[in-house]
Amino acid sequence: MESLIKYPPQSNWESILQRPTQSVEAIESIVNEVFLAVKQQGDKAISQYTKRFDKVNLESVFVSRKEIESASEAVSEDLKLAIQQAKSNIEVFHSAQKTAKVDVETHPGVRCWQQKRPIETVGLYIPGGTAPLFSTVLMLAVPATIAGCKNIVLCTPPNSEGAIANEILYAATLCGITTIIKVGGIQAIAGLTFGTSRIPKVSKIFGPGNQYVTVAKQLATKFGVAIDMPAGPSELLVMADKTANPAFVASDLLSQAEHGVDSQVILVSTDENILLETENQIRIQTQNLDRKPIIEKALKNKKLILVKSDQEAVDLINFYGPEHYIICTENNSFFVENVINAGSVFIGKYTPESAGDYASGTNHTLPTNGYAKAYSGVNLDSFLKNITFQEITKDGLVNIGTTIELMAEAEGLMAHKNAVTIRLKSIVDESK
Repeated sequence: MESLIKYPPQSNWESILQRPTQSVEAIESIVNEVFLAVKQQGDKAISQYTKRFDKVNLESVFVSRKEIESASEAVSEDLKLAIQQAKSNIEVFHSAQKTAKVDVETHPGVRCWQQKRPIETVGLYIPGGTAPLFSTVLMLAVPATIAGCKNIVLCTPPNSEGAIANEILYAATLCGITTIIKVGGIQAIAGLTFGTSRIPKVSKIFGPGNQYVTVAKQLATKFGVAIDMPAGPSELLVMADKTANPAFVASDLLSQAEHGVDSQVILVSTDENILLETENQIRIQTQNLDRKPIIEKALKNKKLILVKSDQEAVDLINFYGPEHYIICTENNSFFVENVINAGSVFIGKYTPESAGDYASGTNHTLPTNGYAKAYSGVNLDSFLKNITFQEITKDGLVNIGTTIELMAEAEGLMAHKNAVTIRLKSIVDESK
């Protein structure tokens, strides 16, 4: 079994855990080309690239009221209720992330406080492709709305008929999104970055996508636009021991593999039988899945890794920094307590990764490709800015003025010192 790796030494971890992604260099040229064209030609360039990449020539990039109404009618009542329940759970979890104003007197007469303000204009990118991710609409629009973002722009690629998936339109409408634009891929990110006569320029771009979208988002930061995180092809790592159910484990690995051919799934265990039994379950379950061709290609990148101990497993997993991390062991608490790098963690045999993708309430827009070592997944704070305030009384400035003067002079910034000195002199003169 080629994917089974037994007791790899730490010196080999980097090579065996390599992601199946293209190098940035291989993608950058087309991304730069699209960005330059959109910057110079605006909507004309976007139309050309939509025709080239999405195979459709659109009369209008805006979703009409009629399209929204038709979409709502086309979605089944059962699915509407499911989407509504998921939205409710996401609202509950993200609303709970609100924090109180921080207000403190750091020194007598010196008051400092911090408050959060929403980012005014945000762009939400919703992938289309082989599986239109209407769940991502909920994951981005719900916290954006709770945060109070004034302008929320949603971009998503049209199909070859120029239409958007009914479920995406229904979810967007349910969340109160009114600006829905039929633009996808690199050209959507470029449009949100520079702004055109049709697409508003935004301050921050959110949403997952393929490797081209990920590189485009990173390029957007060079033009003064923030992004949530680099979020590319999806990945899942499962830690399972002899107590795990191989059928459950296989189902989780397959659920992630069906995202795309460049998805990666990894199973780590201290028990070789679990690895072998899970491999057999993967073969059995794959036969009955609709996206079998995609899954089979993705499974070429899977890794089944046998390690000697729980501690070695923890070290390897933190080294990898998975986007999604399932823990299904006899000693779940040990693994939970030792999580350092992960996007989102799923604990126990009855917590499938699918729950977080859809309806448990946590956000599924997460850092991939090892970025979990430095980035958090999307949360309420992603749509907010922390602004600090301070107010100093006369007595307060007297109390810390000399400190400021000494530090400013030591740095050679005499104008900084003078801004304090002139005030202290005024206070002294007033008291005479």
